[in-house]
Amino acid sequence: MKHIITRDLTFAYEQKPEDNAENFALRGVSVSIEKGELVAVLGHNGSGKSTFAKHLNAILLPSGGSVTVAGIDTTEEDKLYEIRRRAGMVFQNPDNQLVASLVEDDVAFAPENLGVEPAEIRRRVDEAIELVGMQEYKRHEVHRLSGGQKQRVAIAGVIAMQPEILIFDEPTAMLDPRGRAEVMATIERLNRERGITVVLITHYMEEAARCGRVIVMDEGRVLLDGTPREVFPQVDRLREVGLDVPQPTQLMHDLRALGFSQLPGDVLTEEECVEALVAQIGGAHA
Repeated sequence: MKHIITRDLTFAYEQKPEDNAENFALRGVSVSIEKGELVAVLGHNGSGKSTFAKHLNAILLPSGGSVTVAGIDTTEEDKLYEIRRRAGMVFQNPDNQLVASLVEDDVAFAPENLGVEPAEIRRRVDEAIELVGMQEYKRHEVHRLSGGQKQRVAIAGVIAMQPEILIFDEPTAMLDPRGRAEVMATIERLNRERGITVVLITHYMEEAARCGRVIVMDEGRVLLDGTPREVFPQVDRLREVGLDVPQPTQLMHDLRALGFSQLPGDVLTEEECVEALVAQIGGAHA
């Protein structure tokens, strides 16, 4: 099932009659995302990745082309609530999404405003807080939490609306390594255990390497689209558009360039890197 479809999507922030393709933030983006996928979207600043993300729950509407989310065209004004219920969005700064003083009150805010019955709100709040691993903190004051904990509460607040799709716009950009790890583990769990479709905008290559699919954007267009093992070995092409690759991938690329051609080019993790090097050394001494 196609959960998200963009067809020849174009967008200009200040569209004028004389606009040409060079003035558009998005230029003919056509992407299909299946139900249950975990997709990372990469790109340098100005590549269009955040603009793309904001089209996926109708924060922005196309200047041209179309966006369909869970079978609904985002330009259908009377379906705006339904689109945002089905496709929740989590932003970079959790403080911009947290509205109540206590954790459980904040998570309850959205369903309360939707008119959900109190007993159902209680069930959703408890479930969402448990899903993000914040059960011990539900009566804690939000402002006393760490950055990673705040972001997990923000995610719980969106989960309480029972979305089918979660869109994360650089959710770990303001966090320390521990907070990034907490949030990434939560995202993976929601995708794996709940089958929630996830679109993750990130500039951390290690996060993208943990996704099932990577879309690379450049100048408002899709440059690359494939699995991490298909995308990241294209080191030179990624560097041309200002992007890094996971460090183990870079090391393998550099060693292969020095003549160690038997080393694999699609290494993504430190463990795979060690295995490849041990095998290379063992082969050299055989």
